[in-house]
Amino acid sequence: MSLKGNCLDNAAMESFFAVLKTEFFYLNKFTSVEQLEHGIKEYIRYYNHDRIKLKLKGLSPVQYRNQPLYV
Repeated sequence: MSLKGNCLDNAAMESFFAVLKTEFFYLNKFTSVEQLEHGIKEYIRYYNHDRIKLKLKGLSPVQYRNQPLYV
């Protein structure tokens, strides 16, 4: 975070939390904190490994980062 607290510093995390709430939290009911924690861990794994993004050429974030630079 910048010294002056630039609002753009938090944009990436705020965007992720908005997607997390929309795609996961609001669609499920939780009976315990442990169930919520497990669900969030599974969603983060899905978000990074399985969820395709058009901005990343139809790849998941992990697939996009692992591709060779000289393609």
